[in-house]
Amino acid sequence: MAYVPGVALLAALAVGCSAGSDGSASDADSKPGGPTVTTAPPGKYRTLPAPCRAVPGSTLKDLLPGVAELPQQQQEKAFRGSPTVTYDTDRKVGCSWKSDAPDSTRNLSIDFERVVSYDPAVSDDDRARTLYAKKETAADLSGVTTPPGPPEKPAGSAAGEETGTGKPGGGEGSAGPSPSASGSISGTASGTPGAPGGGSEDLRPRVLDGLGDAAFLDDLLTRAGSTAQHRTVSVVFRTSNVIVTVRYGEQPALVTKVPDSKELQDKAQALARKLAEVISE
Repeated sequence: MAYVPGVALLAALAVGCSAGSDGSASDADSKPGGPTVTTAPPGKYRTLPAPCRAVPGSTLKDLLPGVAELPQQQQEKAFRGSPTVTYDTDRKVGCSWKSDAPDSTRNLSIDFERVVSYDPAVSDDDRARTLYAKKETAADLSGVTTPPGPPEKPAGSAAGEETGTGKPGGGEGSAGPSPSASGSISGTASGTPGAPGGGSEDLRPRVLDGLGDAAFLDDLLTRAGSTAQHRTVSVVFRTSNVIVTVRYGEQPALVTKVPDSKELQDKAQALARKLAEVISE
């Protein structure tokens, strides 16, 4: 009769051990079963090109008229460019050039920015896409509209003959208010729908196709007081996790002359496409 309680005791102990082992196994299984963090893939580009050597010499000669007339030593210095001061050349680099010709001054600058996301859940490409979108929004491309009719200008005025600006105040002698140093305007040129000349090409600030993953062009015409008008064309594009900005500007020597939008836009776009090739090499 004493044997039965012993068996019952062993059975109870066995049940207790089994329950304990099941509990520990369950605890162990709960760790691998928790939420997992997937690291986003890195960007395609890990380095940036040397900016002051990214533009071919033949292209610089075309973009910087007047430099070819300088003595050889001064030519070399002008074409060498001035590197942008930056604290992390692995992330952001740039270079600028300037030429002074008898009829105008030209400025050129390029900037490369390699975007790196420090959030493991956000890829470098996604972070670059967000930064690029902010730049495009800041350019306010949608805010540029074709005027309802040609701006009023004195017949035969120099500004009217050179280009027709897309907003009042864009040319000498226009009926609209002249832009001040702080009031820059988006400028357009002859060939813009609605402008005198009636060409079909749209030269307004706009989104560009076929350049990187996304691209846009901005065209800004400014005047400070009685000085000549200065036009700056900017082309910004993104390719994977790199954002490139090209700025090309001209200020004529004559106050009555308006820089030609089409020439600056064509040359800025051509350079941007060359730089897209340089990055992908």
